[in-house]
Amino acid sequence: MPVVSAFLMPGNPLPFLRQDNPPWAPLATAAKAAGEALRASRPDVLLIYSTQWFAVLDELWQARPHSTGVHVDENWYDYGDLQMDLRADVSLAQACVAGANAAGHRSKAVDYEGFPIDSGTIVANAFLNPGGTIPTVVAANNLYHDFATTEALGRVAAEQADLQGKRAAVIAVGGLSAGYFDKDIDIAEDRIVDEQSDAANRALLAAMEQGGADRLRAGLDDFAAAAKTDMGMKHLAWLLGGVGDFKNAHVHGYGSTYGAGAAVVEFKLA
Repeated sequence: MPVVSAFLMPGNPLPFLRQDNPPWAPLATAAKAAGEALRASRPDVLLIYSTQWFAVLDELWQARPHSTGVHVDENWYDYGDLQMDLRADVSLAQACVAGANAAGHRSKAVDYEGFPIDSGTIVANAFLNPGGTIPTVVAANNLYHDFATTEALGRVAAEQADLQGKRAAVIAVGGLSAGYFDKDIDIAEDRIVDEQSDAANRALLAAMEQGGADRLRAGLDDFAAAAKTDMGMKHLAWLLGGVGDFKNAHVHGYGSTYGAGAAVVEFKLA
């Protein structure tokens, strides 16, 4: 497969919107470091899956050539707006639609003005791909797809990039533990909401650092038993489908986003 790099990126926009806040600043710094690593891998396209783009019927793929405008996050609007600058690799997106349909996963392309690109995709693209110069293929999180189906879709995207002779970076956008504070907090004192979730996050990150797709899958099972997860960690299913396997991983940063767990991780490919 032509995958040259792979990254886990936080979907929460807080580290991007408030980079001055001490608990969130390290995540922003880590995300910028991941952007440097991604650009060094010289990808032709970013294959992005965000847990925040919901679909309920078909699998959706973004095919609007250039999505711009201002996005207001539905949860974190008090902290600022997000500027969209997303360019789609239309030919590859259409090939992914065809490939997914051929594999039995009903899919269609989305292409219309003002489509509501989700916060996670916008923020990951802004950190990794400032200016939106690298084209993207963005796939939706179908709420009825399980881990195995999502992994199969990641494999389809990587295979289609290979068929088009394109170097791809696989981007999994989402969090770790998904337990948020349910009351107002002083954001300067943000932390993981409880010790069990923090321990589960750190154990999962350790499994990534040790390497191997099978070890990570086992770690995900343990993680789900110990903490509330972000959408069943399907964003990591997308990544595993795209990369097949990996040697180890480097955790650029780990921290909290209003109580929930977030990390920036670079996967070293096999």
